[in-house]
Amino acid sequence: MSVLPLVFTSGWASGINAYAVVLLLGIFGATGLSDEVPESLQRPEILVTAGVLFLCEAVADKIPYVDSLWDSVHTVIRPVSGAVVAALLAGQSGSLSDLAAGAIGGSTALASHTVKAGTRMAINTSPEPFSNILMSTAEDLGVAGILTFAMFHPEAAAIIAGVLLISGLVVLYFLVSRIRRFLRRRAQRREERRLAARVAEPPG
Repeated sequence: MSVLPLVFTSGWASGINAYAVVLLLGIFGATGLSDEVPESLQRPEILVTAGVLFLCEAVADKIPYVDSLWDSVHTVIRPVSGAVVAALLAGQSGSLSDLAAGAIGGSTALASHTVKAGTRMAINTSPEPFSNILMSTAEDLGVAGILTFAMFHPEAAAIIAGVLLISGLVVLYFLVSRIRRFLRRRAQRREERRLAARVAEPPG
């Protein structure tokens, strides 16, 4: 069986929470739930590191503005992680070249990361923090649920991930104008504060 559906699904999930993907795949392999997971992802130090980083993301991802900062830092990390995980899965399976798998996993992770980061910027235009918590929790549960589902039904899980990715890109397209207005207002407020501080300075 081709590993392509699992590669695509893991790439989509990596763009949302790369550490959860590494942790879950490692657990699936270590417990014997899946033979598709390479031993390198099952090593104890990898599982511990992924678990600690997952907990850090679980906290940072639920705090307004901190989540967007976290996303900006992970603009490179998530696609790279998606590409590496995909290449490892392909190497374990042997049904897909490592290079092709890495390209699919990395590009899919970049696309889903773009959706996540853009959606969070739009959410942060609202002053209340509850939408961040709800969205972050939904993302964590979605990644866990779909990746687990992919272990038993990889093709169906890939279809769900594809639908979610396309839907997210469409929603993000309509949120771009809101994000731009928010960024303009924030830049204007900064300029106003800078001018006010300059006016308040005593003459030299």
